[in-house]
Amino acid sequence: MTSNPGRQPDFFIRDIPIFGRSILAPMDGVSDMPFRSLVRQLGSAASYTEFINAIDIVNGHPDLARRLQYAEFERPIVFQIFDDDPLRIVEAARILLAYQPDVIDVNLGCSAKCVTNRGAGAALLREPEKIGAIFRALSHALPVPVTGKIRLGWDETSLNYLEVARIIQDNGGSLVAVHGRTRVQGYTGSARWEPIAEIKKALQIPVIANGDITTAAEMKHVLQSTGADAVMIGRAALENPWIFSGLERDRIPPAVVQQTLLQHYGAMLDYYGPERGNVLYRKYAKRLLQPYNPERNELLNLLTATSSQDFQTLLSEFFNRILAEPILE
Repeated sequence: MTSNPGRQPDFFIRDIPIFGRSILAPMDGVSDMPFRSLVRQLGSAASYTEFINAIDIVNGHPDLARRLQYAEFERPIVFQIFDDDPLRIVEAARILLAYQPDVIDVNLGCSAKCVTNRGAGAALLREPEKIGAIFRALSHALPVPVTGKIRLGWDETSLNYLEVARIIQDNGGSLVAVHGRTRVQGYTGSARWEPIAEIKKALQIPVIANGDITTAAEMKHVLQSTGADAVMIGRAALENPWIFSGLERDRIPPAVVQQTLLQHYGAMLDYYGPERGNVLYRKYAKRLLQPYNPERNELLNLLTATSSQDFQTLLSEFFNRILAEPILE
């Protein structure tokens, strides 16, 4: 368990101390071990895995062990799972205990049709009784805390966030993370903070606010306006992983960006292997370089480099140009 001698925890997930008030959100295809490790070092207070299908866990998917890898310094480590079957979720969670997670989190917020069409993710918001059954079963079956990540409701006609949050708490849940949109909204429109403030006032367990937090200043505003115990940052972390250190992206020198990018790139190659790691890193490189407004051909060459040597050569040329440009006051 990660500890901070001499410092008081900011909050607890049941008996687990959490040091910090910003956490990387679980994102499919993004919050893998290399990226989680990077932002954990930069200040994210805990590590959530990408969500894992309970069916894959029960059936022993061949890629499961790699997806569940984590570094010890990432603790507390949270495994997020999704399914629509209470019995299978419990079976899957028991299997996951062999990997020694600190927390099991249930995804009740994914808006993707491939998840909701089978009744999982945000579709469970339409079945509060089933949510109660899931949390009751998990909290009785597991020695570790159980938490949930929700949305405000399925749509504007069914904003049942308060009911669902209370059900999670009353059935043994130890924390609720809330994305301030409905399922129908997906990632469109704006996240709303007033409902999260309502949830925080109504519950005794910790509440995390999520959605549309793109700067360190917004992070502070959301914490103050909602009273939430922490914020969860997703897509914005791709462009500014230093947000977990409370820093705006424009305060990060290009040399530090280059060094961090190469560190992350190397971790991706180690984790996925040279060929796959090189390809999968493209989405991270694109977002991390976006604030520099790279020329189209320059970016295209970087993102289509077929070897790590070519990528690093092109990256060095890119930053040599950036560093040579005059700084405008």
